[in-house]
Amino acid sequence: MTTASYKAKQYLLASAKALILVITFGYIFYKLKNNPTVDLVDFISLIQQKGSSSIYFLSLFLSLTAANWFFEILKWQTLVSTLEEMNFKTAMKQSLASLTVSLATPNRVGEYGAKALFFERSKRKKILFLNFLSGTAQMLATVIFGVIGLFYFIRNFKIDYSIVSFLYFGIGLITFLSIAYYFNKKKQKNKDLTNSKAIRFFKKIPFRIKLKTIVFSIFRYVIFSGMFYCLLLFFGADIAFIEAILLIFSMYLLVSILPTLFIFDVVIRGGVAVWLFSFAGISELVVLPTVLAMWFFNFVLPSLLGSFYIVTYQPATR
Repeated sequence: MTTASYKAKQYLLASAKALILVITFGYIFYKLKNNPTVDLVDFISLIQQKGSSSIYFLSLFLSLTAANWFFEILKWQTLVSTLEEMNFKTAMKQSLASLTVSLATPNRVGEYGAKALFFERSKRKKILFLNFLSGTAQMLATVIFGVIGLFYFIRNFKIDYSIVSFLYFGIGLITFLSIAYYFNKKKQKNKDLTNSKAIRFFKKIPFRIKLKTIVFSIFRYVIFSGMFYCLLLFFGADIAFIEAILLIFSMYLLVSILPTLFIFDVVIRGGVAVWLFSFAGISELVVLPTVLAMWFFNFVLPSLLGSFYIVTYQPATR
């Protein structure tokens, strides 16, 4: 009876793995094949037009992608160290596998549950909270830099007064609500981890761990913002660095607070980016390929590696 039960669980696990991979790769194929913003053939043609220089740029973009995920993995390893020792390889496995699971979920909410499954039941609520802290630290960096970018955008571009008033109001509202949104995002999943318990657990986390989490989040933010700028140049944008980077800050803040269905995430990001960069005279033919390339490098490629960890995943049973 026990053997039959064990085999049933193994078949169920194998089926779940297959389903996750089918959904993930189906989602990637759908986004690349039916992207309403950039045709895949045109996108590949744009890259081919760069000739041999595209090889050097590709190396740069892959290096920036690796750096981005290096700090994300290091941040997760640092946070989990409050519960147990974890090496970098294990943290990478958990981070990339959870990305693969979450890629086709709205706002990547699947990442929370996926990471928790790597730990025994007694630690899963705390793991959910640590993952929440990781996202909150990243959101904090987005808000800080984004508010600076929005102030620059409002003060330096001619926008209708009604829009200016709305944006000034929105800056204050965004600053307040963005953090509140993340603090309540996983309320249901953490319902057994009461506020008092969560506060006590947070206070027990050493200050150096909290500081490292914020610093790694800032490093990540600087890296993928710089990568966006490099991609703009690669696709032919003629824009000064300071102007571009402040618009990028604005863009990341605006898109981070727009909860979207996974089918439309790239579309929303592309629309916001096109609108912002139109004030700087940058064509959508430059902006949209940049948005697609960012998604491909920072989500698709790591999720392909994460799919290997999905296949080899074994649940914690304690």
